[in-house]
Amino acid sequence: MSDTGDASGAANGRPDGGAGGPAGGAREDRSGIRGAALGRAPVPLSVLDLVTVGAGSTARDSLRTSVALARLAESRGYHRHWVAEHHSMPGVASSSPAVILAHLAAYTSRIRLGSGGVMLPNHAPLAVAEQFGTLEALAPGRIDLGLGRAPGTDGRTAAALRGPGRLEEGADEFPRRLAELTRFLDDDFPDGHPYARVHAVPGPVQGPAGRPPLWLLGSSGFSARLAGELGLPFAYAHHFSAAGTLPALDLYRESFRPSAVLDAPYAAIGVSALAADTDAEARAQVATGALSMLRLRTGRPGLVPTPEEAAAYPYTPLEREFVDGWLANIVHGTPDAVADGLDGLAKRTGADELMLTANAHSGAARVRSYGLVADAYGMPTAAPAAD
Repeated sequence: MSDTGDASGAANGRPDGGAGGPAGGAREDRSGIRGAALGRAPVPLSVLDLVTVGAGSTARDSLRTSVALARLAESRGYHRHWVAEHHSMPGVASSSPAVILAHLAAYTSRIRLGSGGVMLPNHAPLAVAEQFGTLEALAPGRIDLGLGRAPGTDGRTAAALRGPGRLEEGADEFPRRLAELTRFLDDDFPDGHPYARVHAVPGPVQGPAGRPPLWLLGSSGFSARLAGELGLPFAYAHHFSAAGTLPALDLYRESFRPSAVLDAPYAAIGVSALAADTDAEARAQVATGALSMLRLRTGRPGLVPTPEEAAAYPYTPLEREFVDGWLANIVHGTPDAVADGLDGLAKRTGADELMLTANAHSGAARVRSYGLVADAYGMPTAAPAAD
């Protein structure tokens, strides 16, 4: 491709091969990509937040829960708190990650905040660069920009988001848009380029500015390979595509080329996990998320049902098979049982970081789960940041 980029220039961590900073891993510590495992945790632990909305609750309630969760995560040593992008799903309120992250930034002071992720085909690269430049100005050195190429919704909603003619874009369009986004973030389109005098603001045109590290997210080999070739960190969606985890991570590591961002691969995986005081309580909560997913997959999306509704639901044999399979991929139970499950998963996959997501009806149960996991690992306790 032209100066708008291709995926061949991995040596500098740039989709178009442009200069991306000092060689090797010199930017690694400043980027905040690599976290530290605290207490007895096998790897750094983080939060993946879908801002789920349970029956009887509102989006406002769920956003308040996300604030409480971010504050708890920060106080207990979780490395980052990411917000997913989903659209036209009644059971989640995370359609606008950048807006939610700005809100969370006002209530935290240390934890990294990021998108898990922004679905780049849904957005103009310039708009994403400006949103995350604004976030970086609000919370310097704490912002991650995770990017995915899926729509985060169904085809009809994706068409409404993207506008006419863009729903069938080819796979090669994602690397091009990624390269364009990177150029806007770095404000370094070459002379003669149509966007050479277009500047993302806040951004470098206004003076020295930080730049959120880019992550690629995925549930297949495409993003795994691309992240490896570009020397970028990679986050795999194990929580809904467990069968492909090991092949994707192997492909990422095999494809990896050192860059200005990383001198060695760094892979996180999303993990569905929920801890409660008893196995029965944990099972009741995760069953609500399983029923919610069943309804979504069968074209009946709604609010996350209550435990009572999930227990009373008349599952057909096929539905029961789906739900049992879904629950088998959720690490749930007492805190010690969850810690054991996470330990085993980290060992099997070699993941550098586990991003825990708790899809359940009760916001209080979700927040409590992260606290119980931290307790099981002996992670530190610190006072939350002041309001």
